[in-house]
Amino acid sequence: MKNRKKRNINWQKGISIFVLCTLIIAAVSTVIIMSFAPSEPDPAQPHTRLRSDYVLMLLQCIVGIFAMLLPSILKKRMNLVIPSNMMLLFTIFLYCAIYLGEVKSFYYQVPHWDTILHTFSGAMLGALGFSFVTFLNKTERVPLNLSPLFVAAFAFCFAVMLGVVWEIYEFTADSLLATNMQKFALESGQPLVGREALSDTMKDLIVDMIGAFVMSAIGYISLKYKKGWVEKLLLKIKK
Repeated sequence: MKNRKKRNINWQKGISIFVLCTLIIAAVSTVIIMSFAPSEPDPAQPHTRLRSDYVLMLLQCIVGIFAMLLPSILKKRMNLVIPSNMMLLFTIFLYCAIYLGEVKSFYYQVPHWDTILHTFSGAMLGALGFSFVTFLNKTERVPLNLSPLFVAAFAFCFAVMLGVVWEIYEFTADSLLATNMQKFALESGQPLVGREALSDTMKDLIVDMIGAFVMSAIGYISLKYKKGWVEKLLLKIKK
């Protein structure tokens, strides 16, 4: 049993190292390519990436590298315990969102790629909301004296709030660095107008809410009927 657990941990660690190395290599390559990229779109080559595209790619890779290192930092400084399954899902999500989505242009080439990832992130943030309840109450489990409906509602609101914060981050980056995180322009650089320019942001917020609601509903059922599902997802602090 112990050997099997060790193999699972090594498998998760191997994937984390692979994703981290991939993001570092992508960041270094982006810096090199960015210096040769054109600043303005060329009508003869509408699919050529501009310098602003590489700025966004570099920014996302840096955020991804920091996000990959953050769990290890929290484990050491706060004695945080992260379930291996949660860490694996988090790592795969970063790979799909940053490397495949931004570096390999899946956001433009794969239909609904962004929608799928935002729905999934909403569910992950919902799970994090349940952990946050335990942190506030300084316990390792969701306190029994709290109403399951209250805890689920808190987790839902927590996830939606972080989704809004992320959209503010995208808007700020687009404003300061002339990037296209909010997809207000096509891959060719042509800006969208009216409702089309708003559709990506609003769609992201809507699917964030859907993902958060599904996770909150699962958490409510788990707490209400003592299924134990939530406990398997909780982040804990060693005492």
